[in-house]
Amino acid sequence: MRRSIATVCVSGTLDDKLTAAAAAGFDGIELFENDLVVSAWSPAEVRTRCADLGLGIDLYQPFRDFETVDDALLKKNLDRAERKFDVMAELGADTVLVCSSVHPSAVDDDDLAAAQLARLADRAAQRGMRIAYEALAWGRHVSTWDHSWRIVRRADHPALGLCLDSFHVLSREVSPDGIADITRGKIFFLQLADAPRLRMDVLQWSRHHRLFPGQGTFDLPGFVSRALAAGYGGPLSLEVFNDVFRQSDPARTAVDAMRSLTALEDRLGTRRLPAAPTLTGHAFTEFAVDGRSGPELRTALRGLGFTHTGQHRTKPVELWEQNSCRIVLNSAITGPHTPGTASISAFAITSDDPQRSLERAAALSAPAHPNVREPGEAELAAITAPDGTSIFVTHPTANWRADFLSTTTPASSLSTTPTDSLSTTPASSSPRLASTPAGAGAGLLVTDHLGLTQPFDHFDEAGLFYHSVLGLDDVAAEEYAAPFGLMRSRAVAGPNRTVCVALTVALLRRGEWAPAVADPQHVAFATTDIVATAAALTVPVLPVPANYYADLAARFDLDGDFVATLSRHGILYDRDPSGGELLHLYTPVLGGRVFFEIVERRGGYQRFGEPNAPVRMAAQRHRRLTTTPPA
Repeated sequence: MRRSIATVCVSGTLDDKLTAAAAAGFDGIELFENDLVVSAWSPAEVRTRCADLGLGIDLYQPFRDFETVDDALLKKNLDRAERKFDVMAELGADTVLVCSSVHPSAVDDDDLAAAQLARLADRAAQRGMRIAYEALAWGRHVSTWDHSWRIVRRADHPALGLCLDSFHVLSREVSPDGIADITRGKIFFLQLADAPRLRMDVLQWSRHHRLFPGQGTFDLPGFVSRALAAGYGGPLSLEVFNDVFRQSDPARTAVDAMRSLTALEDRLGTRRLPAAPTLTGHAFTEFAVDGRSGPELRTALRGLGFTHTGQHRTKPVELWEQNSCRIVLNSAITGPHTPGTASISAFAITSDDPQRSLERAAALSAPAHPNVREPGEAELAAITAPDGTSIFVTHPTANWRADFLSTTTPASSLSTTPTDSLSTTPASSSPRLASTPAGAGAGLLVTDHLGLTQPFDHFDEAGLFYHSVLGLDDVAAEEYAAPFGLMRSRAVAGPNRTVCVALTVALLRRGEWAPAVADPQHVAFATTDIVATAAALTVPVLPVPANYYADLAARFDLDGDFVATLSRHGILYDRDPSGGELLHLYTPVLGGRVFFEIVERRGGYQRFGEPNAPVRMAAQRHRRLTTTPPA
């Protein structure tokens, strides 16, 4: 099936939009009339430019307020349509979208609507063109797909069919089930948009909050499958009105759009992607550090019970380990951040089929890039997340640790050649890292999840990326009021929860008043006994105010001794409706941007303690303002 995108989806001039659509791999466009009106190109020049880029013009739109009007206005509307047909002829477009009328003089008369649309279809047919009639969700008299179908069926004209827009269909309460029964060949065009479920005026919802498929909550596979069952064989076309997309880099937005459409086609079975392999765990998290943030993170890692187990043999990269928790400190990365600021620059996940993971990523417009390495070092291919974070994909048995020289283990207990290495490594007199990682420490066992704050403009893009490219599913979504404004979180994880990423974003950031920590990031480690772990830590734990514990005892009716223990160790608490419990604590912000979390999950608790996020944010700010920085 052809893939098309409406020019209204992306930012820029018409040439910007066409160039972005072609580069992303689209076959055609819906040309939004406003984009043509403001263009310096004539319709014939637009047609030539599209042809040069390999794009067809699949739809010209919109033609508004045509039907159920008096004879005088109908004549004007037909004259107006003829002029639009002239433009379409120059463009080489043969289908025009006609929206159900919102004109104040339109009357509620299906027979009249059918008769007048048939007259318009007569005019179109004489020009070799077609009319695709669409029910706007806010149409004056026709606002549901089934009503528009009754009118088209009554008109019974070969040049008149339906345009079905997923937003207009799924935002209303009329079931889409009957779409599959529409007469074969009468669905002329299909427009696709996702959206979150919002309780607001449908016009405002449509104009500002549409998303690409997979970024909202609409059942797009069900919608499209019903149209396909009715014999639809035209383009799958995206029509998304979104304030962010219309101000973002059009090339990037078009790639995001293509990824969404490819993932949708995979779910429909019309275009098969390599299946997402099972992800089995977090292999390591890499922090980019410098001469100021590096020492601070090293001290914190020691205080958390980590051991500096390895030094990369060719790069200024350190490996820190505790059981299956692994942190890499990389001093070679330079970036745009303020000096002294650390950041999560990369993380590695294990896949039972890394090559298939990379093939799937490439098919979803996220091609892998190899790591920079010396001969004989492990080859770790990475894909790039929307926020710029590199994601390495490796096999659970791949011994990338062989690239590190031991800093802790006696030479007699070390292997001098790599075991299960990704590549052959020349023999060396320097001891290699042992295959068994550092042990007990403070009782941290595995990486529970990563917390990555996203740029506002790319939050929805990030959610789609992790869902489609890595095959992670949504496991939690929340909005909460924080000290600096409303926050939104979206957590994605694999079926077994061994790989989990929590994405957060500030919904609005304006003016000069803002937190000093921009886009904070963190790593959460799991323990089975957080009280014992807290007692073993030598790193400062984030102090939590007594007010929190007084409120906690009241909300959950907790035992006084239990609350006292929580308070003594700075442990926060949450309980889900099924009785599952989360106990977790935090460090202060380190290296200007990052911090660590320790979690103990009880009774199947699966969320992330979102009610405690504002407490953590306020406590970290208080700590930052009241602690004297080192000289």
